[in-house]
Amino acid sequence: MITSAQMRAARALLGIDQKQLAELAGLSVPTIQRMEASDGVVRAVVDSLEKVANALNAAGVELISAGAPSYGAGRGVRLIEREAPKDETAKEATGGAQAS
Repeated sequence: MITSAQMRAARALLGIDQKQLAELAGLSVPTIQRMEASDGVVRAVVDSLEKVANALNAAGVELISAGAPSYGAGRGVRLIEREAPKDETAKEATGGAQAS
């Protein structure tokens, strides 16, 4: 699976815009825009996802799934997943007092 953030990051690494990615993948610009507007994992037709992944790979970007090793030899980046910050609203609601 590919995330919208991966798509945007891949385009940035390649220095291409949405129109160029659409051309490389054989898709429409609105399709690319919808995919990149997704929250988290891209929701799209499997065929469209494969076209984007194949186009990015052919252009020189390795898409790495969470927890998967990278075997590529080029430079790149990887997003480190961190735990969400603890909710401070519960503490604020009780005036900072903690239940025992």
